[in-house]
Amino acid sequence: MKILHTADWHLGKRLDRFSRLEEQILVMNEIVEIADAQNVDLVLVAGDLFDNFNPSVEATELFYKTLKRLSLNGKRPVIAISGNHDSPNLIDAPDPLARECGIVLIGHPKAAVNPFELDGFKITCSVPGFIEIQLKNQEFPVRILHTPYANEIRLKEYFGENKEEDLNQILAENWQRLADEFCDEAGVNLMMAHLYMNRKGTPLLDEPEGEKPIKIGNAYLIFSDSIPPQIQYTALGHLHGFRNIGTAEKPVVYSSSPLCYSFSEAGQTKFVSIIQAQPNQHVSFEKIALQHGKSLARKTFNNIEHAVEWLNENQNTLVELTLESETFLKAEDRKKIYQVHPGIVHLIPKIKNEELSENQLRTINLNQDIQALFKDYFKTKNNGQAPNDDLIDLFNEIKNL
Repeated sequence: MKILHTADWHLGKRLDRFSRLEEQILVMNEIVEIADAQNVDLVLVAGDLFDNFNPSVEATELFYKTLKRLSLNGKRPVIAISGNHDSPNLIDAPDPLARECGIVLIGHPKAAVNPFELDGFKITCSVPGFIEIQLKNQEFPVRILHTPYANEIRLKEYFGENKEEDLNQILAENWQRLADEFCDEAGVNLMMAHLYMNRKGTPLLDEPEGEKPIKIGNAYLIFSDSIPPQIQYTALGHLHGFRNIGTAEKPVVYSSSPLCYSFSEAGQTKFVSIIQAQPNQHVSFEKIALQHGKSLARKTFNNIEHAVEWLNENQNTLVELTLESETFLKAEDRKKIYQVHPGIVHLIPKIKNEELSENQLRTINLNQDIQALFKDYFKTKNNGQAPNDDLIDLFNEIKNL
């Protein structure tokens, strides 16, 4: 069977004042087209479906339309879990109606999905944290251990008050119990989770810049060796770059977000993962690059004309632009930059530091005229940098009032 794994859609997300909805519409359409072209049997969406607990009407509409298209109106199962940006109640609410379209929405940890049957498949077994699906065109079932994101309150509901016990141990024991009971060699065995997971003994992976963090210290750090050995592929959400933290034989994969959502992701290619699986065999998977969406760029220039030239050549890019200069950025230069490019998210003026001694910065000749005195004071407040001509003109205008 073929499975498509995607995650971290963050529908409705903005980058500062810039809406990403038009890009999201295009990339959601691209994911649907990949699912159809690859003729996948199952779709997994591993959390952070929306960007906040109260998504806009437009983001909600895009979400439901995309899931319905992915499900082929009930012929192909789509399983979506909540992430740390999602309201689990909002994700759970439409589940009865969604099931009629072949969509299973799981908001809370240890949720039990009510069994149902459609033309293309049926849920043959469901207990908290686990479902088994029988596709009509497959002789074997597919089993899924599912763990949506849980905050501290939900962790207590999930695990009880004994939170002193190691979270890795609790999750490992729960997953292993489910795997031992339901995941034999006669079916395809998968896990999907929205967690901060890493391989033990390897450097910590950076969480997305500007995102709500899951890992606080090491309290919510889950190690991949907690995954039961019966699991053939683990579909993760939360980190926005594609990476396999498992092995080639037992992949544990962050599929990446569909768009670059922060400047720490500048230059990243985004993917979906296509898995080929059968019972009691190692899975194979390939990452398929997504083509839609604006690229993000962090650029630094020390010359206005060079910056303008680059901006003219990269119009379909969202930019964090740093301009280094000897004095503060002039108003006409700032205006020129914004006029030449519609996608400047941040413009950061950076004044080059001069090597001045502590004595030079602190010693001021009080016998100077008022303008020279202003210049010296300005330097003490700005790392030794002199005011530009515009500031001097403004100072003189105020002085002569």
